[in-house]
Amino acid sequence: MSAEIFSVIAPVLICAVIGFSWAKMRIPFESEFVTRLVTNVGFPCLMFVSLATVDLDAAALGVMGLASVVSVVAFAVIGLVVLRLAKIEWRTFLPSLMFANTGNMGLPLCLLAFGEQGLALAVAYFAINAIANFVLAPAIASGNFNPMVVLKAPLIWGSLGGIAVKFSGLILPEWLTNTLALIGGFPIPLMLITLGFSLAGLQMTGLGRAFGVSVLRLGMGFLVGWGLGELLDMGPLARGVLIIECTMPVAVFNFLYAQMYNNKPGEVAGVVLISTLLSFLTLPALLWFVLPG
Repeated sequence: MSAEIFSVIAPVLICAVIGFSWAKMRIPFESEFVTRLVTNVGFPCLMFVSLATVDLDAAALGVMGLASVVSVVAFAVIGLVVLRLAKIEWRTFLPSLMFANTGNMGLPLCLLAFGEQGLALAVAYFAINAIANFVLAPAIASGNFNPMVVLKAPLIWGSLGGIAVKFSGLILPEWLTNTLALIGGFPIPLMLITLGFSLAGLQMTGLGRAFGVSVLRLGMGFLVGWGLGELLDMGPLARGVLIIECTMPVAVFNFLYAQMYNNKPGEVAGVVLISTLLSFLTLPALLWFVLPG
C-alpha cells in the first residue's frame, strides 16, 4: 500500500517542486498566460473528452454533481458559523473555506489514484465547484453578485458538451477525440507546476489565524466528504473521489480574488500556502483511507 500511495503523491509533488524551484531561480514564467490557456482551452477539452468517453452511467455522474453542490453549501454554512463565532472577517476567509483546489490538485490525484473513471467523476465534481467558484467567490469578496459570468466560462460549455455527446450516443471522429485528448492532457501537469510557482511568490501575514483556517478547511473537507459519501451510499471509487476532492487545500484563485478586492490578500496567501503544505503532509493518510485494501 505504501508504494501505491507514493506512486500517487510523487508526481504531484515533483510537478509542484519544479514550479517552486523555477520561481526561486527567477526564471521568467508567464503564470497569467498559462492560467488563461489552461482555463480557456485545456480544461474545457479535458472535461469534454473525459465526460464524453468515460465508461460511467448518468446516475453516477449525477450523484457526484449533487454531492458537489451539497458540499459547497455545507462548507458555506459551517464556515460562516465558525467565522462568525470566532469574530473573523467572513468576506475575507469564507471563499477559502468554500472553494478548495479541486482542479490542479484534485484532478491529478483522482486520476493517479483511480484511473480514468476516477478522473471523470472528479471532473463532474470540479465542474460544479468551478461554476460556484466563478460566481460566488467574487460575489462574496466584492459584495456584487453576477450570475451571468457562468455563460462566459468555457469549461462549463466543455462539460455540457461532453455530457451531451456521452448520453446522445453520438460517435465522434477518432481524429477529433485524439486531438481533444492531447490538448486535455496538458492542463494537469502545467497547473501543478503553476501551483508551485505561485506558492513561491506568496507574501504571508497573520500566520496564526491562517493556520487555524487551514486546519478547519482540511478537517471540515474530510468530514463533509466522508459524511456525504455515506449519506448518498456511494461505492468505494466514487466515495474516494469525493473525499479527495472535498479534502483539498485552499484554491489559489481565492488569493487572486482577495488581491483584486483588497480583502487582506497577505492573510489569504497564508491560508493558501499553509493549507497546501498541510495537505501534502496529510496526503499519505488520506490516500490510505480512500484506496482499496
